[in-house]
Amino acid sequence: MTTIPDPVQTRRKLLEHYDAHRRDLPWRMNREPYRVWVSEIMLQQTRVETVVPRYARWMEHFPTIEVLADADEEAVLKAWEGLGYYTRARNLHRSARMVLEKLGGVLPGDAINLRELPGVGEYSAGAIASIAYGQAVPAVDGNARRVLSRLFDLDGASDALLRRRAVELLDIDRPGDWNQALMELGAKVCLPRSPRCGECPVACECRAMAE
Repeated sequence: MTTIPDPVQTRRKLLEHYDAHRRDLPWRMNREPYRVWVSEIMLQQTRVETVVPRYARWMEHFPTIEVLADADEEAVLKAWEGLGYYTRARNLHRSARMVLEKLGGVLPGDAINLRELPGVGEYSAGAIASIAYGQAVPAVDGNARRVLSRLFDLDGASDALLRRRAVELLDIDRPGDWNQALMELGAKVCLPRSPRCGECPVACECRAMAE
């Protein structure tokens, strides 16, 4: 039976790598909850390269949750053009109105209540809560799932097991950065095919590589 990755070393190495090499993305420059929320919804099933220019356009049209809530649906869908899956745009619009009417214009600060918003699932709630509010909760997308599966050598593991492993590794001091670091490692280094193990900052902790 293999040993598990050392949580302390894994956190340190991956966060150092993230600090040095993370992509310069517009939603990372301002962690205001509304901006983080919009970016996470846009990134669902859509490549980062596609989202970047459309995120900027969206923020020009709807710079705050109040402006979005007051907009008509036609304007919202127009600003969403090029991203596809228009249900996401409609959910953002519905959610903005819910937040304005029922929550005083403030997005919930925890993952449980964020999931009450249309279009916000477990992953999105964890990402928004950790990045915008610093809540120590995991955010396991497809990239993070792959990294965790390899780190712990858990091919075919259930979502529940991978989430438990994510909780074990979570950096409680920098949960938002940690979740983004894990996802970015999967997006840029720990690729589905031909992973770049020689570039991986936590290769020495990876059980799959050791096996």
